[in-house]
Formats: sequence, C-alpha cells, structure tokens
Amino acid sequence: MNDELWELLAARRNLGLRRLEAPGPDDDSLRRLLLAAAQAPDHGQLHPWRFIQIPQERRPDLGQVFVEALAEREPAGDDASRTSAYQKAFHAPCLLVAVCVDDPADGTVATEEKLVSLGCAIQNMLLAAQALGFASGLASGGALETPAMRRLLRLDGYERAICFIGFGSAAPARPSRQRPAPEDFFSIL
Repeated sequence: MNDELWELLAARRNLGLRRLEAPGPDDDSLRRLLLAAAQAPDHGQLHPWRFIQIPQERRPDLGQVFVEALAEREPAGDDASRTSAYQKAFHAPCLLVAVCVDDPADGTVATEEKLVSLGCAIQNMLLAAQALGFASGLASGGALETPAMRRLLRLDGYERAICFIGFGSAAPARPSRQRPAPEDFFSIL
C-alpha cells in the first residue's frame, strides 16, 4: 500500500464540531471535497445523495431549528439548554448536511445500498479533507428528523437528512484512540 495513503488513513480523526476552528476550506478546497465525494460507488448510477452547505449567514436559522427540536423533546427546558442548543449551529467554520435521496422512481436499488453510497461519499470527503490539511467531524441527532429541519433544508418527501459534516482546523489535538486490529472484525467463512 502506498505509504502516503496509509499515513492519511491512519491520521484521520473525527473531531466534535465544537472543536473545529477557522479557517475552514475555501471555495476551491470545498469543490475538491465534493469531487472526492463524487468518486463514491453508486449502484445504478443513481446519485442517491447530496450535500447542503449551511453558510454562516444562515446559522441563526439552524440555531432556531435546534431550539425548536429541544422544545419538542424537553418542553420544560431552561434558558441555558436553549442557548446551548442554539450555539450548536455555530460550530465548525464549514458545515454541510448529508442527505440521502431515496427516490422510489429509482427502481430496485435498496435504501441500504443508497446509504452505503452516501457513507462512501462522506468517507471520501473526510479523507480528502485530511489530505488538504483540514480536520473534520460528523454529528447527528434528533433535530435532523424534525419538520423544521426538513423545511430549512427544503427536503423533498423522499429525502432524509442523515448527518452534519463539519470541516475546519483542529483545536488542540487529542491523543489518537486505539483502533481495532483486523482480527477483531474479520473472519473467514
């Protein structure tokens, strides 16, 4: 295996979005990340995913969606928890939402295959970000499933927001975690 590729794979870490600082990718770097996503396997060439960037000027809208989602989950939430929910929208200098496009008109390709394709696209982006010198992280949560989020993202009925992807520069590095050895997850039938 090419040593540079192996070093890239071994160095990639998921950072919490709050640990991603400016600068994030510029337009050219973001385009390169999206080109990396486009290399993902895609059974039937359906392109069963897309990415939505949430620019800084729209982060207050996202913050409001987070507050609404919190109010639905915890109607008795206090001001501190609402403020915390709102502030989550401002983590990561570059913030994308990964969306699975599960159009029933696509025929016989299973939803699971579409999700695998999206996962591969995301991983390609994470590795490309690492190669470009950026840190990255994924985040999910119940807010992705809310009607308010669907409205904000303008999702079609057959689309589903899967996760947030943040890109930026790494805050102070944490030690790397122990990765599983192949014998921990590999067997021969």
